[in-house]
Amino acid sequence: MKQSVNKVVLAYSGGLDTSVILKWLGDNYHCEVVTFTADIGQGEEVEPARAKAEKLGIKSENIFIEDLREEFIRDFVFPMFRANTIYEGEYLLGTSIARPLIAKRLVEIATKVGADAIAHGATGKGNDQVRFEVGAYALKPDIKIIAPWREWDLNSREKLLAYAESAGIPIEKKQNQSPYSMDANLLHISYEGQILEDPNVAPNEDMWRWSVSPKDAPDTPTIITISFKNGDGVAIDGEALSPANFWAKLNELGGNNGIGRLDLVENRYVGMKSRGCYETPGGTIYLKAHRAMESLCLDREEAHLKDEIMPKYASLIYNGYWFSPEREALQALIDKTQQKVEGEVRLELYKGNVTILGRKSKQSLFNTAYSTFEEDSVYNQKDAAGFIKLNALRFIIAGKARE
Repeated sequence: MKQSVNKVVLAYSGGLDTSVILKWLGDNYHCEVVTFTADIGQGEEVEPARAKAEKLGIKSENIFIEDLREEFIRDFVFPMFRANTIYEGEYLLGTSIARPLIAKRLVEIATKVGADAIAHGATGKGNDQVRFEVGAYALKPDIKIIAPWREWDLNSREKLLAYAESAGIPIEKKQNQSPYSMDANLLHISYEGQILEDPNVAPNEDMWRWSVSPKDAPDTPTIITISFKNGDGVAIDGEALSPANFWAKLNELGGNNGIGRLDLVENRYVGMKSRGCYETPGGTIYLKAHRAMESLCLDREEAHLKDEIMPKYASLIYNGYWFSPEREALQALIDKTQQKVEGEVRLELYKGNVTILGRKSKQSLFNTAYSTFEEDSVYNQKDAAGFIKLNALRFIIAGKARE
């Protein structure tokens, strides 16, 4: 493949791994390199990646830096949360849902600049290699993909640093740099590696970046109201917000109240188990609020059907099949159920907990005339006898057969 690659688009963060990859691509593939850096709300400046790429010999016209925060929440996070998506009962898929957007832009830039290939810094042990590559093939079947971690022998930080030094790659030593492998975006931040590789060792308190400890959270609860339209959040406390600003505000509120910490062992798609810690403050609040809104607005069988298909939908996202026809088919069904999911949910945030205080909607299916415990004039309680008898008929017949 090396002989057929003239230009490659690299997913470039400016860190050690991707800086080494940038130089390695030129040394081993002898091709022109284009860099793509995405701002999806990771909380760090992305513009310095431009200067780093230029220092490593990349032409200014071959450096793409894009703010994708609004698109990320609008077109990926919100659609995922319409399904109340959770992987293996706990994980809110913060890393998983960001990968299809990056793959999409890699392919689009490759098409724009006439590149033969794309490249990424995901390892051969993880899920991200699958997410990037399956997504890319779905969008551009003839694209070539370079995954250096599956080719080179630079399989340790020491070897990467040695290569960087020999190649003249400037490596900054950041103040208070985390020892963990971290991934962040507007939805979450994840931590892996180091002491976390022992699933029986608790993380240190100073690991967490986005949230205070629930023990140290304010003693006074925070009360908020989230407004929904077509199944998506549109306002907080009556203030209309763009998708990215909406999520940033929820993250702030959740983090201040010690909400959204998670420590789990998950099953990777490649077959091994992985222990990770996650902070998803806004997502934790939002999931609770969205389910509360649906509880008013969805028909019983609609809601139950959504709950039945959700694990399949979650697995598709976790495993990298966002652009698959089956995910798109499920999305169409899910989105149909959200057309009348609108109204307001009032919540209390307090020391790591999210409590529903109330919900209201013009589309509410809650009918007090039918559900009241007081006397009513619309429901004939005698009707229940026949309903029960018919539903029990198979048990009655089976019992008679045993006599």
